[in-house]
Amino acid sequence: MKWEENVRKVVPYVPGEQPNRPGMIKLNTNECPYPPAPGVKKVLKEFDYEKLRLYPDTQSTALVEALAEYYGVKKEQVFAGVGSDDVLAMAFLTFFNSEKPILFPDITYSFYDVWAELFKIPYKVLPLNEDFHIVPDDYKVENGGVIFPSPNAPTGVLESMETIEEIIKANQDVVVIVDEAYIDFGGQSALPLLEKYENLLVVQTFSKSRAMAGSRIGFAIGNEKLISYLNDAKFSFNSYTMDSLTIQIGAAAVKDGAYFKETTDKVIRTREWTKKELKNLGFSFQDSQSNFIFAEHKEKSAEDIFNYLKTKDIFVRYFKKPRIDNYLRISIGTDKEMETLIKELSEYLK
Repeated sequence: MKWEENVRKVVPYVPGEQPNRPGMIKLNTNECPYPPAPGVKKVLKEFDYEKLRLYPDTQSTALVEALAEYYGVKKEQVFAGVGSDDVLAMAFLTFFNSEKPILFPDITYSFYDVWAELFKIPYKVLPLNEDFHIVPDDYKVENGGVIFPSPNAPTGVLESMETIEEIIKANQDVVVIVDEAYIDFGGQSALPLLEKYENLLVVQTFSKSRAMAGSRIGFAIGNEKLISYLNDAKFSFNSYTMDSLTIQIGAAAVKDGAYFKETTDKVIRTREWTKKELKNLGFSFQDSQSNFIFAEHKEKSAEDIFNYLKTKDIFVRYFKKPRIDNYLRISIGTDKEMETLIKELSEYLK
């Protein structure tokens, strides 16, 4: 068709399966196995539905102020969006406008190349080493921007603060984005580096550690000028990106620090137990600091294990891609769910 010549064509991001059957165990999308903070439930019960006739606060003030207080920054340093995917996409659109390629790892969050293709941003993928770590020297080349997750997805590997700072320091003429979707499960955030580097943008999400994947809340923290540019792009695209109810429940979730720590600590304890059990079954993996484990078995293929678990209504993530096609990404569920997983794997592998 003639009109198709001017269509913007991209290969879209493919999320994990979203089955919904009674009794299934869903360990393929890194969701939190516990409910959101009690304050979220209270807001939902008391919310005045008549307010939905009004447009929401374009600045998401209640949420932004709660985040600023929690992280000890100015409210002008916080940008809120509809999930970290929205925040990251807006950051790509805002900051990656050079003719030089942006840089990110070859094994990483698979939305990065999708956004690059969508916005026609040149990019170059740089190989992780054999232990799935970034090689900082690879990022000391001319480029149009840098983005990487820490801990990485899907490997779960956390980069040291030394590595992160080395990359930022070497790229002070472009924006460096550190994607910290999983930082609350044992890692040290790059946020303290904001005091030294004005080109750093740190992005986090409520979808994992704050148990609110269904509400789509993400945020970025950076210097005031970076956030101002992000807001300019957002308001040129859509002023009303977050609804009134989401703003309120997001703020409530941030304010309950005790519950946040309780749930993340539970996930961490279950993750460490699962690591031991998987090692006993012959799996190997790098030391995950996220809410999942990226593991391979020394004898059985990942695809075969993946297909077997599906017959037992246990869903994990399998990526049929170079370098990682013998790995499974296993989200951390409740203790009972992980015990069932280990039991079924034991049966299959014996």
